[in-house]
Amino acid sequence: MSDIQQIIVPVDFHQHTDDLADFAVGVANKLGAKTTFLHVVEQFAQVVAYSDVDSTSFLQADEELFGRAQKKMTEFITKIKASCQFCDGVVLRGNAADSIVEYARDQKIDMIIMGTHGAQGIEKILLGSVAERVLKRAACPVLIFNPYKGDSGYSLNAPINAAVQPL
Repeated sequence: MSDIQQIIVPVDFHQHTDDLADFAVGVANKLGAKTTFLHVVEQFAQVVAYSDVDSTSFLQADEELFGRAQKKMTEFITKIKASCQFCDGVVLRGNAADSIVEYARDQKIDMIIMGTHGAQGIEKILLGSVAERVLKRAACPVLIFNPYKGDSGYSLNAPINAAVQPL
């Protein structure tokens, strides 16, 4: 088994992002791995490109969303830099699952740590699960963090090789 030197952590800046970041940084620090937090801005302007609607305002909205995401990422990395010396952030455009898998492949990432929203029933059927799609398609190990377990997520007190075992 190869060493885990590079980890990506997809984040959506929603409710449990800080819990996921704390967990991922803990794992990365135990492994001595570089961590890249990744946010994907979905492009809705592409959807209207094939319609009769003037897409100029949609393109402007996409640019504004991308700019806001970059600003949020910069603020996020600044906030966690004290606990994660080797962290950086990347903002991409595209489909979330596709972009995560492609980035992991292109950057030769050793592990993906990502959260799940715990969608069930009709919500999962209609929307699908980004985590599930990444898990099925990624060429590297994917560690899924469930923020709904316990009061504040998980805690790794044991050495990482004792806590994580291959299937």
